[in-house]
Amino acid sequence: MHYTAEAPAVWDPAYAEADDCLLSSDQCVIKAQHYFVKGLIEIPVIGSDETFSWAVWVSLSRENFSRATDLWETPGRESEPAYFGWLTTELPVYPATTLNLKTNVHTRPLGERPFVELEPTDHPLAVEQRTGITPDRVREIAAAVLHPAGGGLR
Repeated sequence: MHYTAEAPAVWDPAYAEADDCLLSSDQCVIKAQHYFVKGLIEIPVIGSDETFSWAVWVSLSRENFSRATDLWETPGRESEPAYFGWLTTELPVYPATTLNLKTNVHTRPLGERPFVELEPTDHPLAVEQRTGITPDRVREIAAAVLHPAGGGLR
């Protein structure tokens, strides 16, 4: 019911040794110029109380990343306005690329990953977030992620 991307699509393992790059479980900086946070795209499962989620990376502006970082351990941070961002995780189970979909990142209480709200477009991922998915679709996604043709998510 939950799958995660380890790094933004633009991350190169060679960056791990660079002083101006960082990859943690929640945040990423590339060459002190590109900033990312990890959040959840949550999709209701139709006919169930369960939620399917993708843990994805979203790029933020330097200003929004700095603000989110400043408030990372601050109680009440969930009252912060949403941050605009671009989805930087490729989810290969969709026929169209998921890279660069417009998002709003909503901060949640301490200890919870941000909620990633997709712009309400006709992209299949955005439609699924709005309308939900069936248990059969959950199984289809699980099969594609657990037995990928090209690898990627875990």
